Amino acid sequence: MSLVPRSLLWRTFLLVALLMLLSVAAWFAIFNTYEREPRARQLAQTLASVANLTRAALISARSDARRELLKELSDREGIHIYPADADEQVTPLPDRPFLHRVEELVREQLGPDTRLTLEREGERALFVSFRIEDDAYWVALPRERAERIFPIGWLGWGGAALLLSLAGAWLIVFRITRPLKALQTAARKVGAGETPPPLPESGPTEIATVAHAFNQMSADLARLDQDRALILAGISHDLRTPLTRLRMGIEMSADEFLKDGMSADVEEMDKTIGQFLDFARSDGGEAVVEIDVAALLDELALQYRRRGFAVEFAVPPAPTFLTARPQALRRAVANLIDNALRYAGHEQPVELATAQQKNELLIEVRDRGPGIPAEEMERMKRPFTRLDDARSNAVGAGLGLAIVDRIVRAHGGRFELLARDGGGLAARVTLPAP
Repeated sequence: MSLVPRSLLWRTFLLVALLMLLSVAAWFAIFNTYEREPRARQLAQTLASVANLTRAALISARSDARRELLKELSDREGIHIYPADADEQVTPLPDRPFLHRVEELVREQLGPDTRLTLEREGERALFVSFRIEDDAYWVALPRERAERIFPIGWLGWGGAALLLSLAGAWLIVFRITRPLKALQTAARKVGAGETPPPLPESGPTEIATVAHAFNQMSADLARLDQDRALILAGISHDLRTPLTRLRMGIEMSADEFLKDGMSADVEEMDKTIGQFLDFARSDGGEAVVEIDVAALLDELALQYRRRGFAVEFAVPPAPTFLTARPQALRRAVANLIDNALRYAGHEQPVELATAQQKNELLIEVRDRGPGIPAEEMERMKRPFTRLDDARSNAVGAGLGLAIVDRIVRAHGGRFELLARDGGGLAARVTLPAP
C-alpha cells in the first residue's frame, strides 16, 4: 500500500505544507547565519571589555583593597577572577563555529595568547584569559552570556502562524478541489445512464469553464437520449401496426404450413422491436421499491415452466430483499433466461440462483450450452453483437445482453459472464444490497 495519498486535495495540501516548512527552515537558516556574526562581535567586545576593565581595576587598586574588589565583582556582576596555573585542566572549546569566531575576535583585541573555554578545573562558566605583566589570570562570566536565549513564546507564535498558514492552504486547496469532486460524481452518474443536476458554474475561470462544458455535454446527451427513445418509439409504433395487420392476414390463411412459418417470423420481428424499445428506455419512469428477489425469480421460473421450458430455481433460506426497479430487474433476468434457452438448447435445464454476500446480492442464470470464449465475454455485452461460431443459430437484434448490462449499471451494479466448470455459461448480476 502506498503511503502517498491519491486524492488531489491531500496531495496538493501536503505539497503546499512541505513547501511552507522548507521555506520556514530556509528563513531560519538565513537568520541564523546572518545573526551569528553580529552576536559573535558583541560577545567578543563584552569579553574584551570585561578583561580590560578587570585588569585595569586590579592594577590600579591598592594591595589591601584587591580582595574587596574581587568580592564586589563576584557579588554584583557575577565575575570571578582566578590565577592561571601551568598544570590546570582546561577543556577545549566545543566544535561550534560561533564560539570559534568569538575566540578569533577576542584574540584580535586581547592578543594572540588569549584563551577561551567553557570549563576549567571542573567548573562550568565562560572563561577568558588575560595577563598582568608575567602573571596569567582567568576571568569567569556566567555561561548564559555565550548561549542564545530563545524565548519559548516565539515558538508558540511561530507554531500558531504555521498552523494558520496550513489552515489557509487547506482551505484554498479545498475550494479548488471541491468542484472537481462534484464533477467526478456527476461524471459517474452520466456513466451510469443518469442525468445529473447542473454543476454550479462559479469559482475560478478554469473551473467555471470546465463546469459549463460538462453541463452542456450532459444536456446534449440527455437530449440525444430523449430523441433516440422518441425515434425508436415512433419506429416501433409504425412497424407494429402493419405487423398486426399481417398477423391477422396470416391467421386467415388456409395454408397451415405457410401460416406457422410466417407467424413465427412475425413473432420474432415483434420481439426484435421490443428489444429495441427496452434498450432505448432508461427506467421507463419506474419507481425504486423494495422487492424480494427470491420471490421474483421463483415467479419467473414458474412462468417459463408453464410454457414448457425447463427452468429451475431453489428458494434460498436467507431473505434476499433489494431496493430496485422491479420491472427493469424482471426484464434483465428474463433476457438472460431467453438467452440461455435460445443458445443452450433444452437438453438440460436452465438454473436460477441468488445469494447474499456481505453488502451485495448475486443473481445467476446458468446453462450447459457451448459457452463463450473468455476473450469474447466483454464484447458480447455490446449492442448488436453475436457470437456466430459458438452459438450459430442466433436470432433477434443482438441487444439482450446489452439491455441487461444497461439495467444493471443503472442500479449501480455489475454484469459478468463466467465460464462454468463442466461447460456452459453463468451470467452473474451483482447488485448493491442493504
